[in-house]
Amino acid sequence: MKKEDIHLYDWQRILIGEVPGIFYVEILIRAAAIYLLLVLSMRLMGRRMASKLSRNEMAAMISMAAAIGVPILDANRGLLPAYIIALVVVLTQRLVSYWAARNQRFEAITQGDNSMLVENAVIQFKAMKDARITRELLFAQLRSSGLIHLGHVKRLYMEANGAFTLIEEPEPKPGLSVLPEWDSEFVDKQEKAPNQYVCYHCGNTRPATDTTSDCSNCGHNEWVLALK
Repeated sequence: MKKEDIHLYDWQRILIGEVPGIFYVEILIRAAAIYLLLVLSMRLMGRRMASKLSRNEMAAMISMAAAIGVPILDANRGLLPAYIIALVVVLTQRLVSYWAARNQRFEAITQGDNSMLVENAVIQFKAMKDARITRELLFAQLRSSGLIHLGHVKRLYMEANGAFTLIEEPEPKPGLSVLPEWDSEFVDKQEKAPNQYVCYHCGNTRPATDTTSDCSNCGHNEWVLALK
C-alpha cells in the first residue's frame, strides 16, 4: 500500500481491510483449523500444558502462538506451514521431556531446578539471588499464606516452574516479622519474644546477651526483637 492511499478517516479500510468479503468466511475456516491444531498439539504435549508451564513448555507455547497468528489473517499464507511448525514444536517438546525424565542433569538444564529460600526460619540469600527473588517478594508470599513471622517456616521452596512450596514448622519458634514496616500499628500489637533477638536481614536468631557481633548467616549487624 502506498502512503498516499492511507487516510485517517478511511473506516472501511481500517475495519474491513482490502480483502474481498468472502475472505471473512475463509477466516472462520482458518480459525477453526488453527483451534483444532492447538487442541491436538496441547494434547500431544501432555497434561501439564493445561497446568502451570515449565520453561520448555512455555517456549513451546510461544512458538505455537507465533506460528498460528499469520495464517489466520493473511490471505497469502496457507495453513500447511503452521501445521509443519506445530509438528516440529510438538516433537521437540516431547523429545526434551523424554530425556529430562531419564537424566536429572539434563532436566535441571532444560526445566530449571528448585531453590530453598528459607531454611529453619532463616533466609538463604544465595538461593534468593540465584532465583532472583527479593526479600519483600518473599515476605509477601509468606503473608499470603497467613504467616506473620519466619518462625513458622520450616522450609520455603521455589519450584522449577516458579511456584512456592511452604512447609510450616510443627512447633513455631520466635522469628523475624514479615509484616510491612509501614503498618506499625498492627506490628506493635504482635507479641514479642522476651530476650530473643533475630537478624533484621535474614532472621537468624541470637540471644539478648550477644547482639553486638555480626550475623553468622548474612554478615550484617542489625538485630531486632523476635515475634513470638
